Amino acid sequence: MQAPRPALSTTNLAIGYHSGGHATIVAHGINLQLHSSRLTAMLGRNGIGKSTLLRTIAGAQPAIEGTVQLGGRNIGSYRPRELSQQMSLVYTDRTQAGGLTVRQLVSLGRYPHTGFFGRLGKHDRNVVTQSMAAAGIAHKETAFVAELSDGERQKAMIARALAQETPIMLLDEPTSFLDVASRIEVMTLLHRLAHDEHKAILLSTHDIAQALSLADELWVATHDHHILQGCTEDCILSGTVQQMFAHDGQNGIIFDTALGNFEIPLQATRGYTLRGDNPTLLRWIANALRRNGIAATGDAGTIIANTPTDITLTSQHTTHCTSIAELLAAITQ
Repeated sequence: MQAPRPALSTTNLAIGYHSGGHATIVAHGINLQLHSSRLTAMLGRNGIGKSTLLRTIAGAQPAIEGTVQLGGRNIGSYRPRELSQQMSLVYTDRTQAGGLTVRQLVSLGRYPHTGFFGRLGKHDRNVVTQSMAAAGIAHKETAFVAELSDGERQKAMIARALAQETPIMLLDEPTSFLDVASRIEVMTLLHRLAHDEHKAILLSTHDIAQALSLADELWVATHDHHILQGCTEDCILSGTVQQMFAHDGQNGIIFDTALGNFEIPLQATRGYTLRGDNPTLLRWIANALRRNGIAATGDAGTIIANTPTDITLTSQHTTHCTSIAELLAAITQ
């Protein structure tokens, strides 16, 4: 079966900026595809080119070389209004529309469709209502944007993007200023919109845990200024994610494929053999040991973990502990 045509693709793209008649390339050789009904997360260190790529894809910044194709056409062939009917944007900056109600803010998303005077017809009003409902912010439609929490404000901005009725949504670090609960809500919302509304959604993020959990595909900006693409799990297991930090200047940061996170290896001064039937308990005991420079394997003694309140340490003598804190105290005293 022939694969569906991507909603957006790049060919031999080089991105960067022009200054004093010279081009500075941030990343090059970029060949990527963005697909409908998928949430794609772009990961990478600060300054590696994530925002530059988003602006280039959005047509807000010219490419150094190569092309961006949208709907089978070069993005440069689109007129501004025509492009805004194909692609909606949500930027990191906090909105300054505090004096508008949520409905008024979301209604601004209809501007590519409403003509010169921006008057909303019945269909436009229905789209605004449906967009607020899809983003989970309809209950706040009469509230002023200034009265919203950060998470609610971001949902309102997503609803405005939905009101544009574009097949593609681009978001630049949409969870960067949100608390943990709001980050999870927003990422879950974007995943649902991609699948239920058949959107091609691309976001840049530093929230690696949520990206690895909810993104269907990753675009990984590597240390050598390339951007690699793949199914999230394939990127984890192939070592692609590790390439975000794969060079000597990053203090030996490694990606733990089993736990799905980055860490800096700590030098262990000794180690204990860790035993037990509860993998979760063993994982957190190992974490506590590692933080204190102790390996979870070794011949300094044995730790038998039955429950979080029933842990036995056998070394020069046997100690029964009722918490991990007591275990650490017994080991480090």
